[in-house]
Amino acid sequence: MKWIRERDALIAQTMAFVQSVTGKKDGYHPPEIPTDAAVWVETAAVETVTVETFTVEVEPPKAAPPPQPVAVSPPRASGDFRSEMQARIANFRKHQERFEREREEYCAATLTKLRAAIRAPSVRPEADK
Repeated sequence: MKWIRERDALIAQTMAFVQSVTGKKDGYHPPEIPTDAAVWVETAAVETVTVETFTVEVEPPKAAPPPQPVAVSPPRASGDFRSEMQARIANFRKHQERFEREREEYCAATLTKLRAAIRAPSVRPEADK
């Protein structure tokens, strides 16, 4: 099975790379590759790089000024609240009375038209049976 050999070769190559980077060699046992199988393994040169470290001082961001307090209206007097509620209730009753009056007028007009249509002779021709 060719893919198994390729997989094992890839694992061996990866482990060799990890060992070359980390410098550790303990605990590594490469998989056994059959000698009769031709496996292509590429080796790469490893270059050591040194990194210089330095510190940078960063100023913390300036805090936003606290929000201005919201002006709150003074509490209403109980008499003012009561008079406002009474005015609202009276206004609501006026609207309800107006709606009821308009419904009654519409109903009366519709019934008048219906009665007039029933009493008037029909202008339609008689239907053939």
